[in-house]
Amino acid sequence: MNLIIDLGNTNQKLALFEKGVLADLQQFPILTMKSIRDFMQIHSGIENCILSSVIPHRTSLTRYLESTCNFIELDENTKVPVTNLYRTPRTLGKDRLAAAVAGNNMFPGENVLVINTGTCITFDFINTKAEYLGGSISPGILMRFHALHTFTGKLPLVSFHDQGILTGTDTRESILSGVLTGAVAEIEGITHRYQEIYPDLRVLLSGGDQNYFDKRLKISIFAQPNIVLHGLQQILAFNVNSNK
Repeated sequence: MNLIIDLGNTNQKLALFEKGVLADLQQFPILTMKSIRDFMQIHSGIENCILSSVIPHRTSLTRYLESTCNFIELDENTKVPVTNLYRTPRTLGKDRLAAAVAGNNMFPGENVLVINTGTCITFDFINTKAEYLGGSISPGILMRFHALHTFTGKLPLVSFHDQGILTGTDTRESILSGVLTGAVAEIEGITHRYQEIYPDLRVLLSGGDQNYFDKRLKISIFAQPNIVLHGLQQILAFNVNSNK
């Protein structure tokens, strides 16, 4: 059994994979050592673990994992089953690389664009040669709402409502239209730009806001929940098998 620990900007996750299949998933606003110990006690057969973190974490966490299982922490030196051509691999978000690995695993030998809709909306492209080239990053939905409120004098902080408003008839609706309709148009527009270059492009959609976009995007997509976790599992398995 493999333990996947994903420390993201908004959510922190513990996932268990058995024979490559996601068997258990727990999500926390803040992941504590007690939660990790409890999880590992419930699943006493864990042999391997990978930690991916885009936030600072305590060294006591890595020391504990090193003492309990075959442990790796994902960084720019970790072996991955794709060729990473990102110009600054040290600055590449680990979640982005993991998502690209998962996309390549789902559609090997194809051009794949992975769109992850979470704290940020990220686009990551991997080509037919399993070469990760990079992509783009823009603010996610909640970040856009907070930016409009924070950097203006009078605009209110609007909460995320699953509404399809094109023409706002008051300030609240106008913000909803600008943020939500704009984000949909952004995803469709960037995807179409890629499709002009790669007509056979496979498009994968994941992330916390996946369900909202899945219902509204007028492009052919494959929805894949928890794509980062699947990519981390594949990176872990690749390293375990390489060391045998």
